Amino acid sequence: MQSTMQEGPLLISNMLRHGQWLYADKKVFTVGPEATSEATFGQVAARAEQLAHALQRLGMKPGDRVATFMWNNQRHLEAYLAIPSMGCVIHTLNIRLFPEQLSYIINHASDRVIIVDATLAPLLAKVRHEIPHVEHIIVAGDGDTSALGDVLSYEELIAAEPTGFDWPLVDETSAAAMCYTSGTTGNPKGVVYSHRSTWLHSMASTTVNTIGLGERDRVLLIVPMFHVNAWGVGYTAFFAGCELIMPQMLLQGEPLVEMIRSLRPTISLGVPTIWNDVLRAAAADPQADFSSLRGILAGGSAVPRTMIEAFRDRHHVDVIQGWGMTETSPLAAVSVPPVGTPRDEEIDFRVKSGRMVAGVQIRIMDPDGHELPKDGVAVGEFEIAGPWITASYFGDDDPSKFRDGWLRTGDVGTLDPQGFMTISDRTKDVIKSGGEWISSVELENAVMAHPAVFEAAVVAVPDPRWEERPLCCVVLRPNMTATASELRDFLAERVVKWWLPERWAFIDSVPKTSVGKFDKKVLRNQYGNGHLAVETL
Repeated sequence: MQSTMQEGPLLISNMLRHGQWLYADKKVFTVGPEATSEATFGQVAARAEQLAHALQRLGMKPGDRVATFMWNNQRHLEAYLAIPSMGCVIHTLNIRLFPEQLSYIINHASDRVIIVDATLAPLLAKVRHEIPHVEHIIVAGDGDTSALGDVLSYEELIAAEPTGFDWPLVDETSAAAMCYTSGTTGNPKGVVYSHRSTWLHSMASTTVNTIGLGERDRVLLIVPMFHVNAWGVGYTAFFAGCELIMPQMLLQGEPLVEMIRSLRPTISLGVPTIWNDVLRAAAADPQADFSSLRGILAGGSAVPRTMIEAFRDRHHVDVIQGWGMTETSPLAAVSVPPVGTPRDEEIDFRVKSGRMVAGVQIRIMDPDGHELPKDGVAVGEFEIAGPWITASYFGDDDPSKFRDGWLRTGDVGTLDPQGFMTISDRTKDVIKSGGEWISSVELENAVMAHPAVFEAAVVAVPDPRWEERPLCCVVLRPNMTATASELRDFLAERVVKWWLPERWAFIDSVPKTSVGKFDKKVLRNQYGNGHLAVETL
């Protein structure tokens, strides 16, 4: 029996039209070092139409890749909307990649055009001679772009074009956007998102069981727009009518605290390292005011219990932990406590990695490929499937990452009967000591509960007796002290005895990946090369 429902593709152009019509007066704020600019959704949509005309005049055809090398700002949002709506593919370039990785992904994706913020032109110039297939570079904003050679002006291009654009009716399964993984091992891998997957992911972001984005919201978008499409929020904003605050390069604690005070977002998204710095800055600012926030979403790495407690106790703000990855668009699980949870017990759910989102399937598997029970006890690797989960990498076959249509995430942990995930480690970071597993994530969170500790990263190092043992690398807070013995005694009350690290190193900062996660491979290399001052207890 056939349904009698109308059929029509789920396209980003439909999202654009929806926001342009229903939410024309909603605003996008772009914060700069000197001033904050504003534009309405209606104005952003009209400029997106002009950009589409300009790109078409440059010869861009459906399926062509147009890259962006930009901060979070209004012009980047215009590109987000225009490029896929005209049938092309937006490729967001990570501005923090090493030059050899940057040139690799530009060439691998066959980008024909790059739109770059003028302030980032010197970074792109480092690879200009390595990307011969790029035909045009469009510069947004003012600055010295001489190192890039011949460029086009973003504003001059769109000023010459009309508003209005007859958006094509493309296949909803065709490519709309692409991101590359951060490439912590080997070359970065490309993930291509379809119009359909982006639409469904946006719908998931509006449900109250996730982060419930809607027209009552104003979102401070700290997570970069090159990091899994800013967790999809650029599209969800036009879909759901939530306003946007774009912080550009102002990603330190002090300016973010000021944005929250003056622009009064209702929700904000960012990685834990950023939120840790926001807490530091707020503690020194008597005018810090977080009363507008209904919550913050933290993801990208495990969120320490102490951070969740600090936002709750000092600022009366709930932290929502989200889990996902480039391959999952990224929203796959969110740590919203179940209805009826007593307020004083909510944190026990907020510290978990998240509860699976409707539309996503999650299972845990043992090393032999057998599914483990969802009992909150069995530990295995998470595998995931769903309509916004990648089924393959772009131009790069990697069968080891997939099993029977499921994505192997590389995250290890438990899954309970209520659908909550607790990630204890990455497969490459878990510590196997004397045949038993030690969770580096749990150790890090326990150490960071000490009042003198700002950050802590734990890595496995070789041990002649136990095969591997944990090395704890600690960053102390300014003007505070703690010894390795004191921290070990502090840990002894929180973890089992055989987990306690013998090796400790005090460092100035924890190395970070291009998306703000702890870069543990750097610490392992520093230890192996003898570049860390290690104290052994």
